Amino acid sequence: MAYQLRVVMGVIESAKKLSLSCDSLSKSILKQKHISHVTNPLNYAWEYHESYLAQYSALGATTLLLGMNPGPYGMAQCGVPFGATHIARDFLNITGEFTEPAGRHPKRPIEGLDFERQEISGTRMWGLLKQIWGTPENIHKNVFLVNHCPLLLLGDSGKNITPDKISGLAAKKLLKTCDEHLREVVIEMGITTVIGIGKYAEKRALLALKGLGINITTCWHPSPASPLANRNDGADWRANVTNVLLGEH
Repeated sequence: MAYQLRVVMGVIESAKKLSLSCDSLSKSILKQKHISHVTNPLNYAWEYHESYLAQYSALGATTLLLGMNPGPYGMAQCGVPFGATHIARDFLNITGEFTEPAGRHPKRPIEGLDFERQEISGTRMWGLLKQIWGTPENIHKNVFLVNHCPLLLLGDSGKNITPDKISGLAAKKLLKTCDEHLREVVIEMGITTVIGIGKYAEKRALLALKGLGINITTCWHPSPASPLANRNDGADWRANVTNVLLGEH
């Protein structure tokens, strides 16, 4: 019990430190011409994210699934990596309150766990994890989910901007901060394998975890924009991710 509490508190403190560091970089990131709004779910939806960490970070998972950054309909609403609000509320039992984020995009309202539109990537990912392991507890005895970057980055039209599309000194500082957080979480949780959800996440893991002896691999991203994720009505994607996951257990 003492060990579990140590893990939970360590992961929570690391997330708080990451949130503060990212907040300090937001204004500099906004100077990029194609980014008009930057918000931080670890700030305005902290209670949701803390609920996820407190419930699931110390159940014994040694494999970490690594995503890129929040989408406007998923983690940006519910504070859970690859989250969809119905998954977070009704399956993962996420609780808490959120605050209206300063500087949010007018076309991308934040409604928390009551947000009706469901994130397709999150629904696919958590649906598959549920299919494989059944309960939230069993899932997190095997895998834990983290996004490399916690910031929601949006263009003027409301389009989601991924971290690989930004550059400059602020972007380098952001990636360094996110790499440090990933390294901390891997050490705190005793992670032995990291699965990058997509090639970008795998690349960040290889850079951040160099020298730790961590097994790093990748699986296909569940985004509806990905032809691989949609092929054969998603059957090929489910097979790919299942093979990667179960090959690690």
